[in-house]
Amino acid sequence: MKSFNQKAKITLVGAGPGDPELLTLKGLRAIKTADVILYDSLANPELLDHNPYAHKVFVGKRKGYQRFSQDQINSLLVDFAKFPYHIVRLKGGDPMVFGRAMEEIETARAHNIPVEVIPGISSYAGAAAYQQLPITERGVSRSFWVVTGTDRDGQLSKDLALAAQSSATVIVLMGMSKLDEIVQLFSQHKPLDYPVSIVQNATRPDVRSLSGQLDNIVALNTIAQLASPGILIFGAAARHLDTIAPHLATLKTKEQ
Repeated sequence: MKSFNQKAKITLVGAGPGDPELLTLKGLRAIKTADVILYDSLANPELLDHNPYAHKVFVGKRKGYQRFSQDQINSLLVDFAKFPYHIVRLKGGDPMVFGRAMEEIETARAHNIPVEVIPGISSYAGAAAYQQLPITERGVSRSFWVVTGTDRDGQLSKDLALAAQSSATVIVLMGMSKLDEIVQLFSQHKPLDYPVSIVQNATRPDVRSLSGQLDNIVALNTIAQLASPGILIFGAAARHLDTIAPHLATLKTKEQ
């Protein structure tokens, strides 16, 4: 076991869904007191400006791109903890929602390094609020699922088959690359006019959204080209999103 400095501490901070003003006060305090910040690609870089003196390391991962593997990130945390540093691991959304936080927590525990987790607003909650999509609605939707689109092997998540049979709102994260397959799966259990929405870059200035239904959402997105980071929303909540991608609006105006 590697030794660590008795004054070292690791804090996992939820950076929120994109809008830098959605960071919690406690998360802000952690950033301001950090000596080292390891930050993800989904964490708004403006948050780093709150601490110009900290050593910053980009450890972001996106589909098809990986600066550091998770094992390498774990090693970085331990290596920095050999010094009397406050190490902040800044993660997009909430660290405990598809953030692989437990692997980093277990690494800290294995080396007896104090670790704290500060929650953040997850992307699904941010998208719902900013797009005014009620993921629960009295008399309409009494529950919701938040499901990953793919498993660790890149295959369609088996939980989606269960979610597709539910009457609940279903929110799919990390599913844009499997949009066609996911829509086909839902089509086996829902009518073709079942509402579907896509929100890309939720809560950011460059947010884009697309509204449709099972029988046309794939075709619409072939034109709109919304991509990751995107959120898929299936169910009654999606009917509230009547905005469409700006260039689609232009296309409709020309057709009329």
